[in-house]
Amino acid sequence: MLKRYLLLLVAASLSSQSYSQKFLVNYPANALSAPFTGKVILYLNKENRNPKNAMADLEPFPCFSIDVRDVKPGTSVTFDDRAASYPVRLSDIERGEYYVQAVWDRNLGGRAIAESPGNLYSRSLKVNLTKDANASFTLSCDQVVTEPHFTDTKFVKELKTPSQLLSKSQGRAMTVDAAVLLPREYYTQPQRQFPVLFVVSGYGGDYHRYSGDTTVFSRPFDTVSCITVYLDGNCAGGHSVYANSDNNGPWGDALTTEFIPQLEKSYRCNGARLLRGHSSGGWTVLWLQTHYPDVFAGCWSSSPDPVDFRNFQRVNLYEEDNIYYKKDGTSNAVATIAGYFPVATMKQCYQQEFVLYRGEQMHSFNQVFSAKGQDGQPIPICNPVTGAIDKSCFEHWKAYDICAYLRNNWPVLEKGLQGKIRVSVGNQDNFLLNYAVHMLDDEMKKLDTRFVFEYYPGDHFTVSTSEYQTAGVTFLASRYAQWKMRY
Repeated sequence: MLKRYLLLLVAASLSSQSYSQKFLVNYPANALSAPFTGKVILYLNKENRNPKNAMADLEPFPCFSIDVRDVKPGTSVTFDDRAASYPVRLSDIERGEYYVQAVWDRNLGGRAIAESPGNLYSRSLKVNLTKDANASFTLSCDQVVTEPHFTDTKFVKELKTPSQLLSKSQGRAMTVDAAVLLPREYYTQPQRQFPVLFVVSGYGGDYHRYSGDTTVFSRPFDTVSCITVYLDGNCAGGHSVYANSDNNGPWGDALTTEFIPQLEKSYRCNGARLLRGHSSGGWTVLWLQTHYPDVFAGCWSSSPDPVDFRNFQRVNLYEEDNIYYKKDGTSNAVATIAGYFPVATMKQCYQQEFVLYRGEQMHSFNQVFSAKGQDGQPIPICNPVTGAIDKSCFEHWKAYDICAYLRNNWPVLEKGLQGKIRVSVGNQDNFLLNYAVHMLDDEMKKLDTRFVFEYYPGDHFTVSTSEYQTAGVTFLASRYAQWKMRY
């Protein structure tokens, strides 16, 4: 019996190897002259000609990763069934033609692995995966992602502020960066000072979008001329959301004590600071306003990421045990059409991001909310295979539950925060973010916070109508008027 069992194990092993087609990946010395230690990622896609640039989470493309150490230029590493894989191991993916690319992730600070400066990548190669068990494909990563260059214009300036706080935390030189947009009056009225409107992008936004743009300038909010500062929040872990965290470092303190003083030293600011942001930017501005109430005069938060962890995209993290499945066994959606028809699930996102390992949306939450593990990485909120929620990890997440923070600290916050916040969201939000906003609304009414909550038809992307925008900027203008009465 034992002999038969051993023979079956050997047969299974040989079977696994025999169907495992291989990708051999290397990089030349002219791309990187030093040995490489870290993650290598392999991307496959049937439709996208540049598979490394496909959108994770919303597009379930096959991807694979391996950890390597001290690999020298010209030496190949092998992708086979031993690689971490999504959605299945390499030998089990659907047969057919694929575009394929590989990336050696040096993790020098960029958010997206495919676009991180210094990373090595291969040109796209089209391959045909057949039943030929002996087939192998070679990819040479001779391309290098370059550091983006920002071109200033008359009304658009780049501001990169060295941060001692972040540099000490992360063990390398770091800056807080933004695009500063000046109003037309900045030059026609050279003695005038202006309020600052901080605009924080959602996940994936990039302040370099303004580089070299000669048509853009800072437009007024309502009728108030202002300096606009475009913050994108990108960091190696995803979106920093400008919150102090164990993994990303003290981004909130760096913004308020290092970046803002440098901004106000460099440009004619009058001391009024207002905030607006959408999606992850919406969560960011709520966090900044509630944690630095005396620094900012008011904020408009649009369709924020989950603001109450009793409804983390419909998952109650306080009570439920699994983030992948409801108690009845049905899958938890993470993205929908019109807030109803699922297009991506929690399981899909977390399992794909387990392979991609950093920089994506769910990683962003872990990077900010989780404690740092013994391996130096954020402790994951769930088991990537089963979806079981790590309750000890969630204990650390609780500090980032904005609703709980306001509820527990309102007597201290009331004087500096009452009436300063507006939150708006679409009733059909694609990412189910409206449910947590309703819960926050209910709690804030009990405390008489005088926060403004408004709900509109539309989803995460269609909600931003002219009516929606007008109501938001009118609120910011009213907060600026209140600030002027005090100063």
